Amino acid sequence: MPAFLTYGFIQRAFLAGVFIAVACAVLGLFLILRKDAMIGHGLAHIAFAGVALGLFLNVLPLAAALVVAVAAAVAIIKLKDRAGLYGDTAIGIFSSLGLAVGILLASMARGFNVELMSYLFGDILAIEPLEVGLAVALAAAVLLTVRMNYAKLLYMTFDRESARAAGVKVGRLDVLLMVLTAVTIVLGMKVVGILLVAALIVIPAAAGLQVAASFRMAVRTSITVAVVSVGAGLGLSLALNIPASAAIVIFCFLAFGIFSLLKKGRGSADRRK
Repeated sequence: MPAFLTYGFIQRAFLAGVFIAVACAVLGLFLILRKDAMIGHGLAHIAFAGVALGLFLNVLPLAAALVVAVAAAVAIIKLKDRAGLYGDTAIGIFSSLGLAVGILLASMARGFNVELMSYLFGDILAIEPLEVGLAVALAAAVLLTVRMNYAKLLYMTFDRESARAAGVKVGRLDVLLMVLTAVTIVLGMKVVGILLVAALIVIPAAAGLQVAASFRMAVRTSITVAVVSVGAGLGLSLALNIPASAAIVIFCFLAFGIFSLLKKGRGSADRRK
């Protein structure tokens, strides 16, 4: 075992990062295929308002962000259904509001201080034992939810109206996915930060879809990309003293680029046959 892995704070960072990565990769696949990829960015901006609210009220920022993000996730679903808005419109409305409220509350609290910056840009090495436990519970909840509702989720993802006609509770599954995404965004803030957490949801999933021949293969590939990126990014940040959040996202993008080239090369080879 490398010497640096004997340190407790590094072990916590790695464990939390891995389990958050698993949750992000699985949820990202459904969001991309449902054309809801931008929901990650929207909920991240809303979570920023929650963090600022926590600092303003002098309560735990993570708890405040969790409440605000989950409430906003449900509100976005209801707004899409009842107001007839397209998904990106509802996301844009709440995203802009969250950012505006966050800036206002942050300026009224203690300004853009070190604690707020750690949520904006991530501080994976400051992960607490409680946050590791929450990350494990989140990953387990996401995997269990997908396993229990696998056929229904696939059905509504690829043919929403037929799924509704077949009796699938589409609305309930929408809310469930959005709530899990909101919780993942909030817990992922400490890993890669509010500004980059959406990338951990979208890029590994997009990479997996480049080369996967089936949905199950896409799940495995996406999880692998996310987990390897977290491990490699954390290791590189320790070796070069660079921000772990940026390194993690760059590794995700490199994987996406490589898989895209592989897909292009495979397509060219198939056309020559």
